[in-house]
Amino acid sequence: MKVNIDPSWKAHLQPEFEKDYFKQLTQFVRQEYKQHTCYPKGGDIFAAFDHCPFQEVKVVVIGQDPYHGPNQANGLCFSVKDGIPHPPSLVNIFKEIKVDVEKPYPKSGNLERWAQQGVLLLNATLTVRAHQAGSHQKKGWEEFTDAVIKIVSEKQEGVVFLLWGGFAKKKMVLIDKTKHHILTSGHPSPLSANRGLWFGNQHFSKTNTILAQKGRPLISW
Repeated sequence: MKVNIDPSWKAHLQPEFEKDYFKQLTQFVRQEYKQHTCYPKGGDIFAAFDHCPFQEVKVVVIGQDPYHGPNQANGLCFSVKDGIPHPPSLVNIFKEIKVDVEKPYPKSGNLERWAQQGVLLLNATLTVRAHQAGSHQKKGWEEFTDAVIKIVSEKQEGVVFLLWGGFAKKKMVLIDKTKHHILTSGHPSPLSANRGLWFGNQHFSKTNTILAQKGRPLISW
C-alpha cells in the first residue's frame, strides 16, 4: 500500500502499511474525508513525520486528537497554523516555556519549528471529523501510532519522551526505560493546569539538560 510519508519513516513503517488494520483504516479515512469535513487536510495527516525525519528524532511529545475546529489542525500535536488563535493547552505550554526557559511568548502557535529540530509531535489519532472530538478514535490510528512509539524506542537511543496527562502516560509501557528518558506531568489543558498539575514541570529546561548531557543540540523552544 502506498502511503505519502517521509521516506525515512516509510523504511521503518512499511510493514504497518501492509497490515489488515491499516488497510481498513485507510478505507475509513478516505470515506470520512469524502463524506464529511475532516481535519487536518489530507496532505497534513502525516506532517509530524514529514517535518521530523526518523534519524533526527530527539524528543517525542504525545497528544491525543487533532484540533477539530476550522483551520486549526496542521498535523502536529498541540500545534495550530500560523495566524490561528492559540487553544488553551497551547497557551499554557507557552506560559510554562516563558517561565522555564525565559523565552518570550510567541505570536505563532505553529510548532513546525520544533519538529524541524527533532521533536516528533505525535497525536495518537491522526484525523478527526470537524466539531466531533474523538470521532476517529478506535479505528486503527492508535495501533499505528503505538507501533511508531515502539519503533522509536527500539531503534533509537536517548530520546526524551514527554508524557503529559493520563492518556499519554499510558504509552509508557511501549518505551524501553533503560535506553530513553521519560518525563511526566499533568496535561497542559486548563482543567489540569489550574489544579497545579502542569505549571512548574520544567520539562523544557529538563529536556535540554538531558540533551546537553548526551552532547546533542538543544531545542530552541
